[in-house]
Amino acid sequence: MADAAWRLTSLAEQLLGVPLPVRVRAWDGSEAGPPGAPTLVLRNRRALRRVLFKPGELGLARAWVAGDLTIEGDLYEALGLMSGLVWEREDGGRTPLQALRDPEARAAVRQLLKLAGPPIPPAPPREEVRRSRHLHTRHSDRRAISHHYDVGNDFYALVLGPSMVYSCAYWQVGGSLESAQRDKLELVCRKLGLTPGQRLLDVGCGWGSMAIHAAREHGVHVVGVTLSQEQAAYARKRVADEGLTDRVEIRVQDYRDVTDGPYDAISSIGMAEHVGAERYLEYAHDLYALLKPGGRLLNHQIARRPQGDEEEYHVDRFIDSYVFPDGELAPLGTTVTQLERAGFEVRDVESIREHYALTLRRWVARLEADWDRAARLAGAGRARVWQLYMAACALAFERNRIGVNQVLAVRTPESGDSGLALRSRTWN
Repeated sequence: MADAAWRLTSLAEQLLGVPLPVRVRAWDGSEAGPPGAPTLVLRNRRALRRVLFKPGELGLARAWVAGDLTIEGDLYEALGLMSGLVWEREDGGRTPLQALRDPEARAAVRQLLKLAGPPIPPAPPREEVRRSRHLHTRHSDRRAISHHYDVGNDFYALVLGPSMVYSCAYWQVGGSLESAQRDKLELVCRKLGLTPGQRLLDVGCGWGSMAIHAAREHGVHVVGVTLSQEQAAYARKRVADEGLTDRVEIRVQDYRDVTDGPYDAISSIGMAEHVGAERYLEYAHDLYALLKPGGRLLNHQIARRPQGDEEEYHVDRFIDSYVFPDGELAPLGTTVTQLERAGFEVRDVESIREHYALTLRRWVARLEADWDRAARLAGAGRARVWQLYMAACALAFERNRIGVNQVLAVRTPESGDSGLALRSRTWN
């Protein structure tokens, strides 16, 4: 059908009630939309069917992951422009879901369905997973962690670089990704007040970077726990290569099964997002019980903005289906409250939101710079998942839709002596 892009753009604008801010190229090679804008490329009619049968974020994500839809031009600019259409409307227009429920828009919907070809919903890409019926059991957590982290250590090394740290770095002006990650690990160690001979539990230890840094630079004995077999194997080899097997133990173990406390300190870096709202108080109680009196917890966690009615919170469909199955974000205030309910005294909160945006942009750049190898290592669909989620998250951090915070909490003894200086921020 000639000039599919013009028809598609016209019908989409009729449906949404506002002009499309991106250019569109359809499967027949035709183009329409503002000149010079990023171009949304629909490689086939299936891309349109994906969006129509699952309107909104998930349909677009399925088309992207399957390779039916791509973007030419600046990816961040395109995502920023499209987010105003799909997620947040401040221009008087309608989201796709709102539009499809509007009787006046049904004529445009019927025309779009004709343009899309056979009225058969395309199967989701194989990279998509279903949300577990029983959230945050030991079995479901192992399944979720395996989906995300057992992608292949070589793939993660390509994206993360030599530091192998998969959490927000701590940036100085002009620093490299590796130096920023080293500075983050050192910041955590200083906040925990680590001294030689102490015992540190690193919950969600990843590929062992925090455990190795703490043992090598601060002389502590570390137990790192992860649910990922691939992470544990990689971390153990790194520990052996560093000559730290006498000070670092890496376990494939659920934090709920750790029973060899007390520890002097606990680090939980980018792990608590997997715990879930229903289990969070249990998580806080478990870590509190594992600390000796005066012991410190550094909880490094992504937070969402609070909503007017917390009962209406829903997980991000794309992230839940493709990236972090069963993951949940809580507002910072909720996290602090739960830690305090478990008995902790919260002593310091530091927002490093902008740092995560910088980190994610570096990870995206590394992925795109070695794209062919990334696609060979993890599969093209999985590589596209990581590209989309990291770029979209970078924008979300930049625009203050989500944040990340380091919360320092102490199991303060009955004497009231927290062990911290009167001015705690001596670590900066």
